[in-house]
Amino acid sequence: MSFGEIITWPFAKLMVWLYNLTGNYGVALIFFALAVNLIMTPFMAKSKKSMMRQTRLQPRIQELQKRHEGNPQKLNAEMQKLYREEGVNPMSGCLWSLIPFPILIALYSVVRQPLTRMMFVAKDFVTVLQDFFVEKGLYTAATGRASAYYEIELTKLVHDNWQLVSSELADKLDPNLLNVDFSFLGLNLGDQPQWNFFMNTDWSQVSVWLPALGLFLIPFISAGLSWASMKLSTKMNPSTGQDAQTQATMNSMNLMMPLMSIWICFVMPAAMGIYWIANSVFGMARDYVLTKVFMKQLAVEEAERAALRSAREAELEAKRAETERLKAEGKTEVNTNTSKKKLQAGEKQKAAERKAALDRADRAARRERLGIAENEKPASQVGNRRYARGRAYVPDRFTNPDAAEAATLAAAAESEGADAIDETVDEVLETVESAVEENKE
Repeated sequence: MSFGEIITWPFAKLMVWLYNLTGNYGVALIFFALAVNLIMTPFMAKSKKSMMRQTRLQPRIQELQKRHEGNPQKLNAEMQKLYREEGVNPMSGCLWSLIPFPILIALYSVVRQPLTRMMFVAKDFVTVLQDFFVEKGLYTAATGRASAYYEIELTKLVHDNWQLVSSELADKLDPNLLNVDFSFLGLNLGDQPQWNFFMNTDWSQVSVWLPALGLFLIPFISAGLSWASMKLSTKMNPSTGQDAQTQATMNSMNLMMPLMSIWICFVMPAAMGIYWIANSVFGMARDYVLTKVFMKQLAVEEAERAALRSAREAELEAKRAETERLKAEGKTEVNTNTSKKKLQAGEKQKAAERKAALDRADRAARRERLGIAENEKPASQVGNRRYARGRAYVPDRFTNPDAAEAATLAAAAESEGADAIDETVDEVLETVESAVEENKE
């Protein structure tokens, strides 16, 4: 068994079982689409929930992008943290949504090669069938593009001439050969829809133009349902916080995908269009149910996370308030995990503060002993710069605007002609002490 046959084997067995169960190829395709959707529901549910979570995070992601604009490393770290806290994997939604494509390719192989890929008839017997129908004048070997679907033609001939094949090829008959009828609602699902059927159709025969018209409509019905599925998904789970360019891209994709499906359905057997139609219908039902369920679940999860965040913030605020209270009372404990270097720096700062306090007290005592009155400092003084805030500075000019004008004029008059730099206490004390020593001598 080749690799391709290994891939298509489970789909082929399911399709054969459904055909034997229903006796109708079109109904078997519809049930096949239903079975695939049921099997895929757990995976698609995971993808759906992840995408809904990511959509709800868009406002917070945009806020992070504005906050860390110009710093991609920090932005990436913050976004990873956000995804981790919210339990979102950005890749999971895309990954699971790709699974239907291999299934579609495998089904196409089963539909295109019903003898070798669906029934697993030996290739030698396919050659025997082809030679048999050529000899009977019922078949002409196809060439070019038409040869891609020659097994469908042979399968239709087997169905139309089942008794003849069973009797004349009895000794060569493959046990896996089935009498498959491609008919469904008056259509032959092995045929390809023709976009120009109206140009070469006998409109006098209803039995001729009606099936041709039905095949022609299949691609458009498939595209219409594909578009409706996308619109339903967008309406039930609107994207928030998307910029105009992203929204335009999404709208273009929602239009291009249905258009692509029209082309695909015209170049493939009608069976693929029937599967696509059924898959869209079941997909819309699944999407509707999953969206309703996950909207309730995500609302509960968001409420729980909000409550946890509020409780965490309240706890941190209580700890901050307690720390401030202990600091005010001088009861804070030394953190045993603090490094030795930080402890030494803290002790050095405290020693400097104690020395400064002693120096201030010593200077005050010396001033008092020598009878030196401390110069009155203006409100505008910063350090030894007496008018750092301005010569007409008034502290309460905003809280007491009625008296501000007079106070400003008074401050300006008082500072006129005064020195801008204040003499230091040490210089005054040194001058006085020197004079005292000279008088003693």
